[in-house]
Amino acid sequence: MKILETERLLLRHLTPDDLDDLWALYSDPAITRFIPDAPRNYAEARAELEWHQHGHPRHSELGLWATIHKPSGQFIGRCGLLPWTLDGVDEVEVAYTIARPCWGQGLATEAACAIRDYAFAKLSLTRLVCLIDGENRASARVAEKIGMSFERAAEDEIGPFLLYSMERPA
Repeated sequence: MKILETERLLLRHLTPDDLDDLWALYSDPAITRFIPDAPRNYAEARAELEWHQHGHPRHSELGLWATIHKPSGQFIGRCGLLPWTLDGVDEVEVAYTIARPCWGQGLATEAACAIRDYAFAKLSLTRLVCLIDGENRASARVAEKIGMSFERAAEDEIGPFLLYSMERPA
């Protein structure tokens, strides 16, 4: 099921047919370097796909979505909205992971902008965050390009991260 569409991307619910592509994404150490809780084997990738297949189990309007490059029809990543509780506060993260062959083309920014707009306009969320590894400067740049600012360094059960955030524009 289609969630949203941009000029070059289609974001839709994951399907069982996406499993090999999802695992290929997670098999790239350059991808998983900055995702401490990424699936580490095929079975874990399958479990993640099943977890997000119809949206996030606790918040069906959220989740990780297959990111399809419209010109080629190829699965190139998984992007979406993830719920977190940080310091006792419920937050929603704009998440974006794009396959390495597609880096440097503005696709993560395109996806993140569309996700931001969807979250504010369709879901009426008032605040969004990004949890970013301190060494992942490219991801921080995407967060900044969509209007987020560095808020603080933080840590949770997964490890340390930089928290970027933004409020819904008035």
